[in-house]
Amino acid sequence: MSPVAKIAIAIGAAGAAAFAWGSLVERTRWTLRRVEAPVLPPGSSPIRVLHLSDLHMAPWQRGKQQWVRALADLQPDLIVDTGDNLGHERGLDGIKQAFERFAGVPGVFVNGSNDYFGPVVKNPFLYFSGPSGHVPRSKHLDIDALHAYFDELGWVDLDNAAAALEIRGIRLEFFGVDDPHKGFDRLDLIAGAVDDLRADDPLADETWPDSGTPAKPRPTVTIGVTHAPYQRVLDSFVNHGAQVIFAGHTHGGQVCVPGYGALVTNCDIPRRQVKGLSVWRHGLRSAFLNVSAGLGTSIYAPVRFACPPEATLVTLTAAA
Repeated sequence: MSPVAKIAIAIGAAGAAAFAWGSLVERTRWTLRRVEAPVLPPGSSPIRVLHLSDLHMAPWQRGKQQWVRALADLQPDLIVDTGDNLGHERGLDGIKQAFERFAGVPGVFVNGSNDYFGPVVKNPFLYFSGPSGHVPRSKHLDIDALHAYFDELGWVDLDNAAAALEIRGIRLEFFGVDDPHKGFDRLDLIAGAVDDLRADDPLADETWPDSGTPAKPRPTVTIGVTHAPYQRVLDSFVNHGAQVIFAGHTHGGQVCVPGYGALVTNCDIPRRQVKGLSVWRHGLRSAFLNVSAGLGTSIYAPVRFACPPEATLVTLTAAA
């Protein structure tokens, strides 16, 4: 056998072994990542945020459902769900199994493209030419039923909207957008939504009721939520005062090269920020950015390599 043939066989064997690892082992090696973001007022108690994203759930994925259910044992103060929950026409059945124990835990969510459209077979090499586009043969999923279930859980819809929650004495102001990957985001609505939110805050007066004493500043943290971390969205969020931004969509690259990282991001975010906690800067402002590598894959591309599926426990702590 010639040296060239031996090299070809070795390369083929290595590729087969990597594919077997990625499809049979790493794809289900669910991981909890823990990070801290010091954004709360000094002296504040920590707020534990469970960030879930990109489950791409199919009804038969019992292992993933059980693993996500067990995350309730972390006793998070808040759930942030950044979309792509569905991965099959009956994906909501699996989502209900996974999220049932989170009922009553405050939460917020936005849509991903796969909450609207079902998965289809795609050529993976097309991702190297840029973000994926819409496939006309994609089936429409029952996103209304998904929203109805999240409403049962008590979670707030942030698709092109703003909302506020009070947790541990801190007012958390949220704004979010519908899926930017499909162009459903309406960044032009954010400023008005935030203004309306603050106008409706009964404790936002400049003076205490029936007195001329100036009110103490109310402890507030502003949080942006999006499915796909396109730069236009992140820049807009920072401009609107976001201190923390949550996103998903990238799958962390899904297939990575050890020592190099993600090969693609499926959007225009820099590769170095394709997953994990980093800082996003725009102009003279900045925000902590947590991009989740997500918990699933398309049922037609069930492989991960050097990028295990993950959920993230982001603990908001007091700033120095």
